[in-house]
Amino acid sequence: MPSNERCFTMPVHHHLVATSPRYAVALAAIENETFTRKNARAAGREEVVTIPIVVHVVHATAEQNIGQEQIDSQLKVLNEDFRKANPDVGKVPGVWKELVADARLEFKLADKDPDGKPTSGVIRKETSVRAFEPDDAVKYAERGGSDAWPADRYLNVWVCELNGALGYAQFPGGPAATDGIVIKHSAFGTTGTAAAPYDGGRTATHEIGHWFNLRHIWGDDGDGCSGSDFVDDTPNQAGQNRGIPTFPHVSCDNGPNGDMFMNYMDYTEDAGMYMFTKGQAERMDAALAGPRSSFLPSQVRESMRLDTPA
Repeated sequence: MPSNERCFTMPVHHHLVATSPRYAVALAAIENETFTRKNARAAGREEVVTIPIVVHVVHATAEQNIGQEQIDSQLKVLNEDFRKANPDVGKVPGVWKELVADARLEFKLADKDPDGKPTSGVIRKETSVRAFEPDDAVKYAERGGSDAWPADRYLNVWVCELNGALGYAQFPGGPAATDGIVIKHSAFGTTGTAAAPYDGGRTATHEIGHWFNLRHIWGDDGDGCSGSDFVDDTPNQAGQNRGIPTFPHVSCDNGPNGDMFMNYMDYTEDAGMYMFTKGQAERMDAALAGPRSSFLPSQVRESMRLDTPA
């Protein structure tokens, strides 16, 4: 794998499918539920849901032990991107402006630990591992990493030196001990060790999209034009886009508008991605109503269930 691979989520997913029959069954059930919810609900969730994050900073050097300012800068980007409040949203081509979604999701550092005690939401773990592979070792103290906090109450975010990729995530339905996202420290936030062209905080936006069950926009079939991200309002496209393409970039006979390469679930540089679609927001909504429902306040959970047939 190239050392600058944008995302390693799909290899992690395929490994889980091959090694965990329980995951494969759970994933199939989640997709069936997602399809049912998407087709049953006429209106999306109106309430804003806040997701508590615990950031595990796993570091072997002083540089890897990123500062609070860098962590705060990442939270700022997430809260802009998932609320359609990002400063660059105006760059979306006119043909797709009506599709840009406010996902009504916000993120904050956890203020209580699993025992109910006050916390900063940041765990700092010194390690002898100079760089982690995308094999989940960073998620286990016994392997030099940091153990996950309860995955039904916190979004676990591991920040470390990561070989081979900028980040990866686990889709809903996988083991609780490894649930969350992993980000290379130099692709996290907008300051500190964040390095161009991945210093816009969009790696975490992309990976949290996966955590909410979004797929890559091209459907992960190489450039075959037959894959699907299971979202109706994202154009079919031939493979990932890199760099910052010029609009329109046509593939898979998707002219005249071409690829929606500015979507957070493509592989462009941070400055080239600035939108989720309404269809993607609906899919995230279905994840919140289903496998991620433990993050919903009880009143929101009940209102969402009322919209779904028994």
